[in-house]
Amino acid sequence: MVSVFVRTLNYHMKKSASNQILSVDFDLRQLEIFRKVVELGSFSKAAEAVFLAQASVSERIATLESLVGTKLFDRLGRQIMPTKAGEILYKHAGLLLDMKRTACLEMQDFLGIKQGEIHIGGSTIPGEYILPKIIGDFREEHPLISVVLSISDTNNIEDRVLNGHLELGIVGSRRSHRNLIHHKLWKDELVLAVPAHHRLAKRKAVSIEELSKEPFILRQAGSGTLKIMEDYLKTSGSKAIDSLNVVARFGTSTAVKEGIKAGLGISVLSSRALDTELKAGIIKALKVKGLSMFRNFYLIRDRRRIASPLCQAMLDFLLATSKEK
Repeated sequence: MVSVFVRTLNYHMKKSASNQILSVDFDLRQLEIFRKVVELGSFSKAAEAVFLAQASVSERIATLESLVGTKLFDRLGRQIMPTKAGEILYKHAGLLLDMKRTACLEMQDFLGIKQGEIHIGGSTIPGEYILPKIIGDFREEHPLISVVLSISDTNNIEDRVLNGHLELGIVGSRRSHRNLIHHKLWKDELVLAVPAHHRLAKRKAVSIEELSKEPFILRQAGSGTLKIMEDYLKTSGSKAIDSLNVVARFGTSTAVKEGIKAGLGISVLSSRALDTELKAGIIKALKVKGLSMFRNFYLIRDRRRIASPLCQAMLDFLLATSKEK
């Protein structure tokens, strides 16, 4: 009888253990550290970013792996890559940390405290030629809010808004993505920029055929200026970019301007980027016959994320000032 009872008890204990639900737990500080390790791909760099010793970061990641019940990183020599479980946790870690930050900011807003840091991004033209002045004006109204501005090409800024690294972005072309909200901001005109000593400099306009014979400097792939220019050339019935005599591709408008001034070639640039050179008479701006190259800059944000009070303050300010530009 005893042996039968023991066998029956063991059976029920094993069955109970097999039906037990795995308890997964973690805290927000662990998630913050985990996210930094993923983004920086290094325990030492993450330790610097979160102001901890590397040993402490390694220990906290080990504790987190123990709590969730699986490995979160594959350590391939010096390279650290998130496992599939790590990728899943990373996706949700961003949302949870955003919720925490939003909750803190909303409490500050309720208490009348407008302070903190906001991360925004700008493509080259708005980032280098428009936003610095606007951020200065914004700071006069909100002196306790610090603005961190990242400048890159349009595609990169859009991607960083979508992955939650930036709260707002200002870009030079519109991308059809279901999660992006677009607000129209300032107008801009693209013009043909040539050196002041160029044979075409005294002209007011050139044809596309003439344009195709000149050494031409292009912006890199991902640039809003490049995309707008491609769209206009396609509508003109030409062979688009393929019809140009491309001698170089540069990553920024500043580099393109320096190439023009050095006599490397001519290019199509934003009139806003040429303001200083046009006033100094170093570069001349021409029209391209048959093309009226105007565009808008857009304020973008991710519709899946609730705008924090600081984000909303910047958003409202940008929309208000866009009416003045």
